[in-house]
Amino acid sequence: MRQGVRIGVDAGSVRIGVARSDPGGILASPLETVRAGKGDVDRIIRLVAENDAVEVIVGLPTSLSGREGPAAEAARRLAVKIARRMDPETVRLFDERLTTVTAETGLREQGVRGQARRKVVDQAAAAVLLQAALDAERLTGRPPGETVQGGS
Repeated sequence: MRQGVRIGVDAGSVRIGVARSDPGGILASPLETVRAGKGDVDRIIRLVAENDAVEVIVGLPTSLSGREGPAAEAARRLAVKIARRMDPETVRLFDERLTTVTAETGLREQGVRGQARRKVVDQAAAAVLLQAALDAERLTGRPPGETVQGGS
């Protein structure tokens, strides 16, 4: 398993949740919510640089049956934009089914409600996604998900 900070990105049409791992790649934690749209990739690239990240994991939202819809297409486009600004081999797509649901449940159990929850749910979803990717890598010994195509 590679050492170094990883950045997790949970892409949404309005907000993009960003999380980071510790340098050992063991534990993911929420980092920031970025407004989707103009400047979003610039901010993500700055977060990668500020955290000396070695890899970016972008969540790929698929249906429970595994089909990809418009949200998955948007996530792939975002991943390609990020990969074009980095070494494409360092940007990966990882299945994020149910990450937002898991994040919402966790925040609700912690008593985070209403507006406060809306402010952090995207970051929490990114942390759930990144943690799942880190756990999958630890379990299999292989990088999680798929390398982004079309990044170079």
